[in-house]
Amino acid sequence: MSSEMKLHEIDVADFIKTIDSCKGNVFLETDEGDCLNLKSKLCQFAGLTKLIQGGVIAQATIRCELPEDETKLFRFNLYKEVPEKE
Repeated sequence: MSSEMKLHEIDVADFIKTIDSCKGNVFLETDEGDCLNLKSKLCQFAGLTKLIQGGVIAQATIRCELPEDETKLFRFNLYKEVPEKE
């Protein structure tokens, strides 16, 4: 797996769209040591519910299997770019 990325103050709906466009697995790691695969809708619900504060994700640590997915999430985090539906 590649390096970790911290996400702050992101729009949940756009984040889910970006995750869904990733080709490899994307993992959310909690402060409690849980590791959730965000490609699973059940894990998205369970993981994001804990982190949502006022409609945005307060803070999350993300790991990607593929460098191209890490780049996509980095651009989302920095520029709020949401990929077009394929």
